[in-house]
Amino acid sequence: MEKIEKYKLLYNQIKSLIQNENDTIANMSNVAAIIHETFKFWWTGFYRVINNELVLGPFQGPVACTRIAYGKGVCGTSWKEAKTIVVEDVHQFPGHIACSSASKSEIVVPIFKDNQVVGVLDIDSENLATFDNIDKEWLERIIELAQPLIS
Repeated sequence: MEKIEKYKLLYNQIKSLIQNENDTIANMSNVAAIIHETFKFWWTGFYRVINNELVLGPFQGPVACTRIAYGKGVCGTSWKEAKTIVVEDVHQFPGHIACSSASKSEIVVPIFKDNQVVGVLDIDSENLATFDNIDKEWLERIIELAQPLIS
């Protein structure tokens, strides 16, 4: 199945999965799990803005960094710039935080509430250049869909 077809199916599955659930952690957990399972990424999860830092939320994959400062690493930069960041090679990203040496590429999508970033969806791959504009577009759509139920 092509990537776009996988994302279309994933979008509809997430819509169904979260539509009748209003618990933030339950929804974040299921969204992370279904994205991770669909694409077999290295690490898929959420960080939430708590007391002016990103704090680890629900995720799938190996142990992760627990706290990330504003503007630090890919996640902190996505938070600061309030935009999705796609990194083909994390070792070339200035200030990259190496939570796992196996991670080679990354995409981070901010989550908004009342025009403020309240968290990020972070996905890592053990391969270089895994993420592209298709991933960016569809993951932003998924976050927009889920935003009221995960923020």
